[in-house]
Amino acid sequence: MGTAESTKRKQKSAYSSTVQREPNSCTSMADHKDNIDDFKVQTAKHPNVGSAPLRPHSEHSRDRTSKRLSTESNGTSEGGVGSSTPVEVTALEESFRRFAIHGDTRATGKEMHGKNWSKLCKDCGVIDGKNITLTDVDIVFSKVKKKSCRTITFDEFKVALAELARKKYKEKPGEEAEAEVFQLIEGKSPVIAGVTKAVASPTVSRLTDTTKFTGSHKERFDGTGRGKGKAGRVDIVDTSGYVPGYKHQGSYEKKVNKPTAGRPM
Repeated sequence: MGTAESTKRKQKSAYSSTVQREPNSCTSMADHKDNIDDFKVQTAKHPNVGSAPLRPHSEHSRDRTSKRLSTESNGTSEGGVGSSTPVEVTALEESFRRFAIHGDTRATGKEMHGKNWSKLCKDCGVIDGKNITLTDVDIVFSKVKKKSCRTITFDEFKVALAELARKKYKEKPGEEAEAEVFQLIEGKSPVIAGVTKAVASPTVSRLTDTTKFTGSHKERFDGTGRGKGKAGRVDIVDTSGYVPGYKHQGSYEKKVNKPTAGRPM
């Protein structure tokens, strides 16, 4: 009797546990069906989603970095979707960038070499030869730049201009002197020197005038002053059989080879 009762109890407990699991299994099947429906909807919206291979996380981060750098170079900061906030660039900073990239195709415009710094001070009139000289400009550049660097940033650039302003305008306060120097630079661009022109001198013109050449040098040019090439440098032997200077060369062949059509027999 005890064995039969224990068997009935086990069957009853197994039935109850099965009844309890059935709602959970139904719920899980419904969730799985919803996921399949969602996947079908996404596939219908994006039919090529399976054809594109998944990209690793490193490539996504690299793309974000390149996008940020291009955004900074374009003068915009990334905001919301499709929105950009322009970064205000002052006239002084714009001039700094123009001189920073002058003569260097790989320059970014964020740092300036000592050569371009000297050119900026010269082209903008900061160097006057009295209060400010080229030596003063080089000394200030070495003073404001970092010890291990060969360039200066825009902030260091402004510090260097403040140093020169106090020396250039000694009678004015510091802020007014800086404003005066800033006005000299704002809106300016590098001055590009023109092509050097040849200076006409009697000595040069005499040496290049072909009508005054003598001897073998005269034979190298024709009457217009144009070179004859190899004919003016090498003696070409005439093998035609005619005497030099004969003006009727080729006339005999024309007389002999006259057309015979229409002549009476």
